[in-house]
Amino acid sequence: MDADLLVLQEIERAAGEAFREIGMPEIADDEPLPVDALAAYAAAGRAWVAVDPDDRPVAYLIADVVDGNLHIEQVSVHPRAARRGIGRDLIEHAAAYARDHALPALTLTTFTDVPWNAPYYERCGFRVMPDPEPALRALIRAESDHGLDRWPRVAMHRPLPR
Repeated sequence: MDADLLVLQEIERAAGEAFREIGMPEIADDEPLPVDALAAYAAAGRAWVAVDPDDRPVAYLIADVVDGNLHIEQVSVHPRAARRGIGRDLIEHAAAYARDHALPALTLTTFTDVPWNAPYYERCGFRVMPDPEPALRALIRAESDHGLDRWPRVAMHRPLPR
């Protein structure tokens, strides 16, 4: 299992390289979550992996429950598999999980000015949350403490039909 989780770290590192190209090298250099944290998401049933035709992982999504909603903590797609709808498919899988668990919405935090961040999520049905709920606000503060507020960020949500 640890070997599988190491592949997820490799996916995140590869996906992060795109940030270097737009002047955000600190994001590209940020270390992925440790294997034990990824294992905790898997054990909780809130980690999903997309594979290529050869059964090699090419993308993943991990999520938490925050303020009673399913919060997308991370979604990463390896560049060799990008622009094929894989990230959107993972988001839709997370939405189905949320509906099955009576969670009313998806949430996430993201960069506003990165084309594959907020603008992409808007195309996936997410909208900016002008006043996030308490636990999400705490998460945003933690992200700021980690230095992510050097670039404009926003909390977004996507209500789910019942």
